[in-house]
Amino acid sequence: MNHILVLLPNWLGDAVMCTPALRALHRRFPAARITVAGRNVACAALRGLPYLSGEIALPAKPGILRMMALSTRLHRAGADLTVVFPHSFRAALLAYIARSRQRLGYDRGGRRRLLTDALEPHKSGDAIQPIYMAREYLELVAHLGCKDDEKGLELRAEPEAAAAIRTRLEGDGPLVGLAPGAAFGPSKRWLPERYAQVADRLHDALGARCVLLTGPDEEDTREAVVAATHTGFRVADGGHPTIDTVKATISQLDLLICNDSGTRHVAIAFGVPVLCIMGPTSPDYSTGPYERGEVLRVQVPCGPCQKTVCETDHRCMTKITASQVFEAASRLLGA
Repeated sequence: MNHILVLLPNWLGDAVMCTPALRALHRRFPAARITVAGRNVACAALRGLPYLSGEIALPAKPGILRMMALSTRLHRAGADLTVVFPHSFRAALLAYIARSRQRLGYDRGGRRRLLTDALEPHKSGDAIQPIYMAREYLELVAHLGCKDDEKGLELRAEPEAAAAIRTRLEGDGPLVGLAPGAAFGPSKRWLPERYAQVADRLHDALGARCVLLTGPDEEDTREAVVAATHTGFRVADGGHPTIDTVKATISQLDLLICNDSGTRHVAIAFGVPVLCIMGPTSPDYSTGPYERGEVLRVQVPCGPCQKTVCETDHRCMTKITASQVFEAASRLLGA
C-alpha cells in the first residue's frame, strides 16, 4: 500500500473528528503516502499533521465535468486505496472516478456499486443510528486492520501564527474564547446578546480576557455580539480570521464557550476545556470521551430535530440562560 487518498468530511468539526482514524491509517501503513482531499476549510484544519503527505482542495458539490478534470490527480494520490469518510453519493463517485484499486466507505445512499468495500452503517431496523463521528471513522478504517491508539483528536497550530496571537492576547486573567457562530445553520446558534452578557459578567467578575471567534459569513453574528457588550473583546486575528488564526487562538485558551460547532472540536483537539451550548442536534454524533468541560442542553419535545432552521420558537436554545452559562464557565475556570 503506497498511495492512499482520504476524502474528508465537509464540516470543520467532522474533519477534526477523523484525525484518530487518519493516525490509525498511518500506523497501519507507515510507508504509504497519505493525501487528504476536501473543502478548503477541512484541508486547512488538518494542515501540519506529520502523517499527512499532501492535500487536494475540492470545490463544494463538484459537477461531473469538474470531477473528471480532477480524476488524474486523484488517481495519482489514491491509486491503491481511497477511504471515503463523507456519506454522499458524490464522494463515492469521486473515489470511483479516481480509479482506486480499493474504495472503502459506508453503504449509504445507493453507493454500494461505486465501492469495492462497502460497510454496513449502524442501524436499528432500517433507521441509521447516530454514533460519535470519530468512532464511526475509526470503525471504517478498522476494516483495513487499523487500530485506535486512544489518544483522541489532534491538530497542530502554525508556530508563527501562535506566537503573534500570544503577543496580542497577553495580560492577566483567564483567556476565554466565545464562538457564537455555526456553519450548520441558525438553529444551532445561541442568542448573540446572551454571549455578550456572559462576556461582560466574566470580565467584571473574574477579570477574564474575552476573545470573539467568528468565521466567514458570520459578520452579522459578530456585529450583534459586539454591539451588545459593554466591555469589548480582545482582537486576535486583526478582524480577518483564517483557520490558522482560529487554531492558534484556540490552542492558547483557558476555556472555549461555543455552540455545537467546528470550533468545539478544534478546542478538544488542543486539550482546551469546552462549554458547549447544544440545541437542535443529537449529542450522540458529537459527544465523545476526549472532551473536557460541560455540555449545556435542555430536553424539549421537538428535539433533537437536526433541522438547520427552527420551525417553532427555538426553545431548545432560548431556555438556556446567560446565568446558567456564566455559572458553568466560572466552575470550569475554577472560580
